[in-house]
Formats: sequence, C-alpha cells, structure tokens
Amino acid sequence: MTYIHDFMNFIEKATSPIQSVLTAKAMLDEAGFIQLEMKDSWRLSANGSYYVIPYPTTIVAFKVSGGDIGQPGFRIVTAHTDTPGFKVKPNPEMTTKGYLKLNTELYCQPMFYSWLDRPISIAGHVVVKGEDVFSPTLVPLDIPYPLMTVPSLAIHFNREVNKGATFNPQKDMLPILGPVKESFEKEGYLLNLLTKETGCSKESILDYDLYLYIQEAPSFVGQDKAMVSAPRVDNQASVYGAIKGLIDGAPTTGIALAACFDNEEIGSATKQGADSLLLSQIIERIAGGIGKMGDQLYRMYASSFMLSADGAHALHPNVPEKNDPTNEPIIGGGVAVKVSAKQSYTTDGVSAGIIKDIFERNQLSYQYLVNRSDEPGGRTLGQMVAKYIPIKGVDVGLPMLAMHSARELFGTDDFEDMMTLFKAFYGY
Repeated sequence: MTYIHDFMNFIEKATSPIQSVLTAKAMLDEAGFIQLEMKDSWRLSANGSYYVIPYPTTIVAFKVSGGDIGQPGFRIVTAHTDTPGFKVKPNPEMTTKGYLKLNTELYCQPMFYSWLDRPISIAGHVVVKGEDVFSPTLVPLDIPYPLMTVPSLAIHFNREVNKGATFNPQKDMLPILGPVKESFEKEGYLLNLLTKETGCSKESILDYDLYLYIQEAPSFVGQDKAMVSAPRVDNQASVYGAIKGLIDGAPTTGIALAACFDNEEIGSATKQGADSLLLSQIIERIAGGIGKMGDQLYRMYASSFMLSADGAHALHPNVPEKNDPTNEPIIGGGVAVKVSAKQSYTTDGVSAGIIKDIFERNQLSYQYLVNRSDEPGGRTLGQMVAKYIPIKGVDVGLPMLAMHSARELFGTDDFEDMMTLFKAFYGY
C-alpha cells in the first residue's frame, strides 16, 4: 500500500492544530476506534482500539493487544499538531489608508518572506455559549476560500530587497482583506464573518482560536514525482504517520500508542504539550483500565520504547556547509535517525541500535542527522516526554528542505519508508 496521496488529502484538511486533531479523529472513527472522555472511568478490553482528546489540539490513540498486555509494555510514537505561523488577535480589525487589515500575533518562527503574496485563510474554532458556563460549545471553522494576503513591497520602493530583507511581524506581516467601501462592514468584520460561516448568533459567540494558513494544495515535484511540496509538513507528516500507522499496525503484545501534542513549536510547557504530566496521566489511566497499577506499570515501562517523530533537516545542495561533514541526510536517502550529545534528541547508542535493527528487518533505508558542532540544534518531544515517562526512545524524522517555510519539500520514497517503519514498530 502507498500512503502519499492519502497524506496529501490529510494535509489539506489539517489546516490548524484543531483541524489536525479533528481530521485524525475522523480517521480513527472510520477505523472503529472508541472515543474515551477524560472525565469518565475507563474500562478497556483486549484487542480494543481507543482514543481520547483531552484538549482540542491534542489527541492520544491506542490499541490494546490480544496477547500479554504487560509485555512488551508500550510502543509509543509522538508527534505535534502545531505549525509555525500566525494567530488572530482579539479585536483584530485595522484600517489603514482605505484597506482593512487583520491584526495577528506571531506563533513561533515561520519564514516571513515565504508567506508573502500567497492566498491565506483562517481555521480553528469558535467558542459559543453552552448550557454550562464551564463547558462552552466549540464550533470548528475552516474558511474554504482565500480570505486575505500579505502583499510584498514592490522592488521599486526597496531596491536592495534582493540583498536581504528584514520584517517586523507587527507591521510588515499583517494580512489585508481588501479595500474598504461604503457598503463594507469594517466594524465587527470578523464577528460578522464568524456568524455567517458558523450559523451562530453574534450574541452567542464568546471568543475564538483562529490561525492563518496558506490555502494551497500539496503538489508533486519532478517528472518521476520523487518529491512533494506542501504546507505544514512539519509536523503533519508525523501526525498522519503516527495515527495511520497505528490504525494499520497490529500489536501482538503490549499496547501501541500514538500521542499528538500541541505547542511543540513554542516549548511544549502547556497543559496540552509534551512537557507536562498529560501523557503520563493518560498512560496511568490506560494501565488502570487493564488492571496494571503501581509496580506492574513500572515493569511495563522497563520494556517500553518510544519513537519521537518530527521533521529532519536534509542537506541543502546550495548550502552544503551547513551540515555535519560526515552525516549528511538527503531527500531520498531514507528516514533520519537524529543524534545529539546534548540529549536534545533522546537517541543513544542502545536506542539507535534498536531502531536500526527494525529498519534492517524491514529492508528500509535510514541515515543519521547530527548537527554541526558549531550550529545549535532544537529540542524534540522525546526529550520532554522522557522527563515524565522514563523509557528508552529514539528521535526519527522525515528529511525535508525549507523547514518552517510556508511550503516545505520532502521525498516521496522517504515518506513511504516512514509509514512502513511506524506500522512495523507498532507490531513489535
């Protein structure tokens, strides 16, 4: 089975962390998984498939095997649902010299210039009054057409632009919605739009979580379709991989689990992020649901393993000196195993050996990603999860170019290898 076309459909639907979770939920529902609620008691069955959405931007799904549930513990793949970009502020309408603009806030570090002159829309959810004041209704929203754009300044007014440009996110990156006309309702524009698109009354709308996204479809690149250019690859590729791999995987013992967190791009130290007690509490509840508590759970940890899945920087052929001189991952070279002496990646010699054995048993290509010693590297989910769940783990990633750009580039074969890896990993 090939997965690339299905993933390209997924990425068009996963336009914000909220839509990423909802799209994953639809996949799990179709596969027969049962939704659990955090407020309920969990009673789990052998060969059962379940998921829980503790917060709108985080989803955890798992399968209980039909064999010895306690051995070999948990097989966990972690990913993140968020993407660098922009979020809509409260009271966002701004008018400047006859144009209506939307006031936005920077989320992490996107490449500013890559957002210029592109069709942009908004997605997320609208918070609406409910019967219980502490349980408002969340109405998903994804505007299905280009709503705005961030126009670049013509080169005639900035003759030095090709020598390098700097951008102020509060001034240069605000999108315009159009010229203001007499019939144009610039006051309360967004509220009127939300009312129209959701069917909710103005009086019932309390607030919103809305994100800008590039409204462009993924596309193959090259005559042989060897590469794919797409928005939000970091890290929707791993979200799709973790969820679809779990659906198609068949654990014979233990518990297979996919955990897709929010807020990795801003440090993960949130209630819905990896740098929290959330996953450890969910795992404790899973263990309780199958009758494994206390010492039995800790024994399960001893035989558990985690794949921390995120993007990996491929060598850029125009700037090869940015890569380590002896570890140069390229598009088409296979899934990257990420290593750091600072343990910003959770990989060590033991876990690297384990994942290499899985690669080789499944005849998959792999390569190493190690940062240059004079270039700082980022942190990943594995390091954070290991603070709360002390299990062996390894960081792996889909090699890509233009990470954090509005469109990123990856290899078709590498993606298929990643999917084979995840599916196989859940079965060990």
